[in-house]
Amino acid sequence: MTTVRLPLFPLNSVLFPGLVLPLNVFEERYRAMMRELLKSGEDEPRRFAVVAIRDGREVAPTAPGLPDPTSLPERGPAAGFGADPIQAFHRVGCVAEAATIREREDGSFEVLATGTTRVRLLSVDSSGPFLTAELEELPEDAGDGAGVLAEGVLRAFRNYQKRLAGARERSLTGAELPDEPSVVSYLVAAAAVLDIPSKQRLLQAPDTATRLAEELKLLRTETAVIRHLPSLPAVELTRAPTSPN
Repeated sequence: MTTVRLPLFPLNSVLFPGLVLPLNVFEERYRAMMRELLKSGEDEPRRFAVVAIRDGREVAPTAPGLPDPTSLPERGPAAGFGADPIQAFHRVGCVAEAATIREREDGSFEVLATGTTRVRLLSVDSSGPFLTAELEELPEDAGDGAGVLAEGVLRAFRNYQKRLAGARERSLTGAELPDEPSVVSYLVAAAAVLDIPSKQRLLQAPDTATRLAEELKLLRTETAVIRHLPSLPAVELTRAPTSPN
């Protein structure tokens, strides 16, 4: 079992390998994380782990810009996540590697990272200025029939895109889709309009084939729903904003 200890960045979203993650970092605990990452050498990877929040807040309730000046502020690396932070998080997440970390004049950061490897959360340490975690790297096994399933998922995804375009009354601009099964599985998981529990189930699937089979069911279901709706406001979620943190 390969384990690693990395800074932990909880989000109200699921990060998949290969997905680009833009972040607007303004809370002190996450600023401290970025300052620490910037201490690494130019040639060293600047890595942190992203986990989806099961119960709690990505941003502490009284952080700058939030409207409760009368309550006592929550402080510290675990603010918003309770006495035992690990209970607030989904246990499977993704390592992110920061391509750029740019500090603004006000001390906040613009960060652009990419998901790389799935990891399982083993423990969380809140004793420092930001959360850190011990993580187990998860292999990506192909499973049985991944190639055939990937072809079916791509067909279903193209049909899903067309239905979304119809619901929006405009065309979706699509790039050439990949054909490598694991890449297909993560691209579709990231692009489909699904809630966090559904995306989390896809992230933690035991192998690529299982993930693709689940996506095929979800895409067919979602496409059937869209077909019977005159409009679908939820598709605005495909334009995911940057995280407020």
